[in-house]
Amino acid sequence: MHVFDPFDGAVLIDKPAGPTSHDVVDALRRAFRLEKVGHCGTLDPNATGLLVIVLGKGTKLSEKLMSDDKVYEGAIKFGETTDSYDAAGELVSSLPVPPITLEELNAAAAEFQGDLMQAPPMVSAVKIKGVPLYKLARKGIEVERKPRLIHIYSFRFSSYSEPLGQFRIACTKGTYVRSLAHDLGQKIGCGAHLASLRRIVSGKFDVKDSITFEDALKLTASDLQKRVLPFLTLAQPA
Repeated sequence: MHVFDPFDGAVLIDKPAGPTSHDVVDALRRAFRLEKVGHCGTLDPNATGLLVIVLGKGTKLSEKLMSDDKVYEGAIKFGETTDSYDAAGELVSSLPVPPITLEELNAAAAEFQGDLMQAPPMVSAVKIKGVPLYKLARKGIEVERKPRLIHIYSFRFSSYSEPLGQFRIACTKGTYVRSLAHDLGQKIGCGAHLASLRRIVSGKFDVKDSITFEDALKLTASDLQKRVLPFLTLAQPA
């Protein structure tokens, strides 16, 4: 018979822009003196939204929870390409944005739906021979990246006012939304980068049920405990 501690489970955190996913894990570990803490799916430092933090025996389910599908909302800026494919990178090129309607934008985005082979961007945490790609990118080194199979369930813009388009995307784990932004910009012919990104759903969890990172750090241990989703709840299928 398994005996579970009240902290064996997960806490839903709304990550702000700035800290890395590891920073959030580290801060919670120190603040609540927890031995085992992990997260289920990295968010880039500039990205916000749902970060599923696993605690105690809950860390045993991190691979399972990480494999869940995700939903994001964000904005893509057309006409500017960056080396990281997002707003944090260096500007690579700037081109005039052709006249395009919301309908035309959605028609272009729809071509990315379904199965796709996607190579991770050079500015990413994916490791080649133990070295994160972003460290190689900083040295100006570009290496071949093995494409991975991903699936885009839907990719749709809700509004467009040049040069910004607001979108929502539902996809499988491991999808680089900034790569999609870059590829869409190439398709349209003017380049583009991801201006902002917010994860709103991961598997059966929704950001509306989360607590902000700042507020979580203000909780007492007993208050945090009340927010822990128990191990057995996590183990159930989505």
